[in-house]
Amino acid sequence: MSKVAYYPGCALEGSGGPYDRSTRVLVDALGLKMVELDDWNCCGAMEVKNVHPMLQTYMSARNMAIASEKMGCDTVMAPCNGCYHNLKKAEYECATSSEAMDTVQSLARKADDPVYKGDVRTIHLLEWLMEELGPEGLKARIRNSLKGMRIANYYGCMYTRPRQIFPEKDQGPGSESSHAPHFMDDLLAAAGAVNVEYPLKTACCGGAHTLSDSDTSTQLVLNLLQAAEESGAEVIATECPTCHSGLEMHQIRAETEFGIKTNVKVLYFTQLLGLALGLSARKLAIHENISDSLDFLHEKGVI
Repeated sequence: MSKVAYYPGCALEGSGGPYDRSTRVLVDALGLKMVELDDWNCCGAMEVKNVHPMLQTYMSARNMAIASEKMGCDTVMAPCNGCYHNLKKAEYECATSSEAMDTVQSLARKADDPVYKGDVRTIHLLEWLMEELGPEGLKARIRNSLKGMRIANYYGCMYTRPRQIFPEKDQGPGSESSHAPHFMDDLLAAAGAVNVEYPLKTACCGGAHTLSDSDTSTQLVLNLLQAAEESGAEVIATECPTCHSGLEMHQIRAETEFGIKTNVKVLYFTQLLGLALGLSARKLAIHENISDSLDFLHEKGVI
């Protein structure tokens, strides 16, 4: 199995802490090899591009350059959709624009940073697990089946958009789909879950508007929660810290501000897979989630 450079990004060191912890213990339990990216920096998130788009490209490219030039890794694994998106965007821009590559390399030399040479790829945690194990490899390691737990898999909007920066998607059998992503579905099904038909799996959660327009964000999240319940889901599985935090916080806000209560639980897919491998809820940081799912998981017999 290949070693990857693990890029947690800012969110996983903050509000997405349970995602970071569950990722680390899951990867260890599966016997995969990753090492945290040395001296990593913010990918540029959403705000930096408003200062200058190329600054965001450089900030993302710097992380990839560190992986290659300082750590000898040709792959960066990013579990956060925003980080994954921004690094893939930088990868695409440098591969298709000599001006972008020249700017990135010039800034790196001025800062005395490793120089990005276009020899690194970024993959999401979902893609890495599918590459290294796939559903069958995972199934062989299951110790505690999810026992038919009904799950709505929520990928969010940045995992597949814009499509041109993800050339590895939509390449036929075995590849991820940008129109109807299924990697999370495939892995959780292998762990014993039942995936419900969820029409909003790539709809926006309104994360970018949480501070500027909370009501809009709450309504977008409410759409996701109610659609999941109407689909028969007991749980929404997430693979993005911003989406996860938004679903949890706005589920509470929808009830306290608008009197609309939903009961679907929100868990990271890494937490669900970890439970299926027999890891404890505490090791997976499930108790740190805002969405209280411990009683539900006890009732289902998975903890």
